[in-house]
Amino acid sequence: MTHWTEENKALEKTYVFDSFEDAIHFMVTAAPQISELDHHPTWTNTYNRLHVRLTSHDAGNQITEKDWALARVLDALFEQID
Repeated sequence: MTHWTEENKALEKTYVFDSFEDAIHFMVTAAPQISELDHHPTWTNTYNRLHVRLTSHDAGNQITEKDWALARVLDALFEQID
């Protein structure tokens, strides 16, 4: 599994799925948990890849515990479906 990297005051990671549909399913499945945390990612989907960028805008675009918490949620969800 790929680890999160710290780039330009943000956490970044690319998830790779078997298909476009699997990538979209992951995004839809993650949405309720993202809303519950009230911490929304910047993410880009290209075919079977989903690039995620996490930073806390309200903390001056810094990496905070909120980012790490969401990273753990996304990783756990990915592990469940992988």
